[in-house]
Amino acid sequence: MPAEFAPQLADFRAEAAAWLDAQLSGPFAHLRGINNHVDAIEERRKWEEALGAAGWSCIGWPTEYGGRDASIAEQVIFAEEYARARAPSRIGHIGVELAAPTLLAYGTEKQKRQFLPRIAAGQDIWCQGYSEPNAGSDLSNVRTTAYLHDGRWRIRGQKTWTSMAHFADWAFVVCRADSGSQGPAGLAYLLVPMKQPGVTVRPIRQMTGEAEFNEVFFDEAETAADNIVGKPGEGWKVAMATLAFERGVSTLAQQMQFGNELRMVIDAARANGKGRDPLIRQRIAEAHIGLSIMRASALRMLENHNQSQLSPEAYTYKLYWATWHQALGELAMDVLGLEGELQADGRPHPLAKMFLMSRSETIYAGANQIQRNIIGERALGLPREPRGVLAS
Repeated sequence: MPAEFAPQLADFRAEAAAWLDAQLSGPFAHLRGINNHVDAIEERRKWEEALGAAGWSCIGWPTEYGGRDASIAEQVIFAEEYARARAPSRIGHIGVELAAPTLLAYGTEKQKRQFLPRIAAGQDIWCQGYSEPNAGSDLSNVRTTAYLHDGRWRIRGQKTWTSMAHFADWAFVVCRADSGSQGPAGLAYLLVPMKQPGVTVRPIRQMTGEAEFNEVFFDEAETAADNIVGKPGEGWKVAMATLAFERGVSTLAQQMQFGNELRMVIDAARANGKGRDPLIRQRIAEAHIGLSIMRASALRMLENHNQSQLSPEAYTYKLYWATWHQALGELAMDVLGLEGELQADGRPHPLAKMFLMSRSETIYAGANQIQRNIIGERALGLPREPRGVLAS
């Protein structure tokens, strides 16, 4: 895929940019620039509904489920324009980019008819029930259990670091359907309503002072027997497919946001004189080069996308962007100096907040050490690292 797109796509880019500008300069002007899962949630639900009504929520989906059958190039263009317009981060992201593609690939026709139209219309917000206290980078170690009783699944256990659980309508939950199983075997991928007596959500306070993540406790929570994607025991396969979709077109929007942050760093350096420091200038140049490399890698990743197997670029992507973004956060704090220690209205400077958030990025969704193991074992075919062996 070329770095620049064919001229005939210019009209599509102009259409997307014009719609975004009209909305973010008009009825949704107060949402421009919001980049968290805390502020103005009810207004952002309306934003998700507006995206759906205008056909911009999930343009890569088939038209029969609310999409536009957009090409990869068109999806990339919209992601870029969305970030360029400083539109609010999508609270519908997990439903649109993770749950829905998984259902399109592995769901039944009944599941597609039930869930996809409401995701496309912005009516249902989703969260992801993967990590647990003893199953962070090692998802196969999940202990949350599920069993069938009177035609319904009943779920017991705990999930943690669950983004948006405090306002989500549904969750896809990886749990152990075979109580005697271990590792990837015996898992199930369930679709679970969040607003029920058996679900308790407790916010986790972050260094930024906000609470975007949550602990979720399931105490005999229920879902219908047919709200399982795949068969009992196939949860690992379906969960891995979801993670593959996570390295999709939305990565380009992420990079555009990174670009916005880099420009903020440059503006701060110009304003306070740090831009005259040759070491700071060198680090800014390195950040710009790194972001360009990231974009080229993501475009190759999308061009080589295979639903059943990650490309080499996809295996390396998370390790690269998390490390790069952490370095950008450190650069931002060095540019801000004492200003980065100040708070306005009880909140840190936006770049200081970015720095604080970036500290977690080499841990969540698979720590850097785990990412390197995955690259070695799955991408390069190297021998597996010994597991569970104590040194004598």
